[in-house]
Amino acid sequence: MTDSASDFITPLTLATLSKYPVLSRFIKDENGTWNNHVELGLWADLFLVAPASANTVAKMANGICDNLLLATYLSAKCPVWIAPAMDLDMYSHASTNKNLQTLSSYGNHIIEAEHGELASGLVGEGRSAEPEHIIEELNTYFDQSTELSGKKILITAGPTYEAIDPVRFIGNNSSGKMGYAIAVEAANRGAHRGARRGTCGG
Repeated sequence: MTDSASDFITPLTLATLSKYPVLSRFIKDENGTWNNHVELGLWADLFLVAPASANTVAKMANGICDNLLLATYLSAKCPVWIAPAMDLDMYSHASTNKNLQTLSSYGNHIIEAEHGELASGLVGEGRSAEPEHIIEELNTYFDQSTELSGKKILITAGPTYEAIDPVRFIGNNSSGKMGYAIAVEAANRGAHRGARRGTCGG
């Protein structure tokens, strides 16, 4: 969270609702332990800034790094999604448009602001996208993962038999659940879907 975010909702409230700690400072406690923004950037599978104010959008576009959020953004190796939210005149301002275009040119994904009533009382574009719309976009992104596109993967998922002689063998009981789960994950990542008797093909 940024300082401005904590003016709207306290870190304690978010931590209680999410059941995870909320990070907002580099220094964690008086003993000198700190929140490592580099580790945070490497840990994440996806980085979402929502809602992103005009100030945060401008700083991200220009590489300004004066809080934990921005330091983590500059260290992130994962896809970044930004959901801007601000008053309609700010959202339509040429500088904001340029900043969003700059962020998009860096490979970031922009979730467009929506039309509705704003904090100022005005009605127009600038309202943060609804949470369910943001989640829908993220789910669509993950569902379209194609890192294994065009690949054919053969996965054995049954018991293993090792012959002792032409009659006897050593074997094990296997439900095949692990092999099936691996095949499903491979298929979700774009691998060719297929199946063979005694195996699970992803």
